[in-house]
Amino acid sequence: MKYISIDLFSGAGGMSEGLRMARFRTKFAFEIDPIASLTYKMNHKRTEVFTQDIRTVNTKRLQKSLKGQTIHLLAGCPPCQGFSSIRRLNRNQPVEDERNSLINEYVRFVDDLQPFTIMLENVPGLEMSEDFHRAISYLKAIGYHVEYDILNVKDYGVPQNRKRLVMVGSRLGPISIAKPTNEKATVRTTIFGLPKPEESTDSVHKIFPRHIDRIQMLIEHIPHDGGSLKDLGEEWQLNCHKAENVGFNDVYGRLRWDTYSTTITGGCLNPSKGRFLHPEQDRCITAREAAMLQTFPADYIFPVGVAKTKIALMIGNALPPKFCQVQANNIREHLNMYIRD
Repeated sequence: MKYISIDLFSGAGGMSEGLRMARFRTKFAFEIDPIASLTYKMNHKRTEVFTQDIRTVNTKRLQKSLKGQTIHLLAGCPPCQGFSSIRRLNRNQPVEDERNSLINEYVRFVDDLQPFTIMLENVPGLEMSEDFHRAISYLKAIGYHVEYDILNVKDYGVPQNRKRLVMVGSRLGPISIAKPTNEKATVRTTIFGLPKPEESTDSVHKIFPRHIDRIQMLIEHIPHDGGSLKDLGEEWQLNCHKAENVGFNDVYGRLRWDTYSTTITGGCLNPSKGRFLHPEQDRCITAREAAMLQTFPADYIFPVGVAKTKIALMIGNALPPKFCQVQANNIREHLNMYIRD
């Protein structure tokens, strides 16, 4: 049976791609950023995409558009940048950001549309949010069984060390979060077979930064398969990294072939932002390699006529489709317990 889903804060479509692989049909998607929305539309042609601020969406009109159709799953990744570990650095408290309260919009959609099941994914720091705990209390009050946990996507077949908070809920009955599959994927099993960018016909695989001679020479000296800037002598250290307690020990670091990648962030096409150098080629990973480490399909479409920073942000902000697929399959099994064709 084809279950119907809605994707809020859909970005470039990582969540919806995972839902598609789990045989959900995403009827509506909502994304405020026009470039991310365009990327979504290029890959999910059967979904009606609304490129607007979620706070302006009239859910009553949405209900009319559904024409009585059941929503089996309402999924979403509300932007909560103030709770990101990168934004907070060593702070225990979240950074003030107006997007932190967008979880309330997610709850509004749940309350108004009454989907059978819900799924929310976010940064682990969301757990410290009062809005998040108020949301859980409210969802329980309107009849949803709710569970949440902090998981690592590497335990679900994603070749990346990335912790995420996942919340699931159901108004049909008690529901649990998908258990780890313990399928191990690595950098090697994911991107080893790709051609060199200069030999590729894939325009997305040709997207990576070029550097001034000083930085390129630095990259060429970094040891293959896991080396970093720290492996080089004092004369190679950049002035901006010489201060005490700078942190960011992975900058200008290479990925390791036979383990997980570090977290693919919005800075994944900039080696000064983390461990984003290719394991052996003297360059940063490409946009295609970053997307595949996020488990996007190798033929997923990204617009090539936009800034690299925009491409990197879309890829880094996405929910890994493989991780979503596992969670959505678990929800499908739950729905099958209560719904008969």
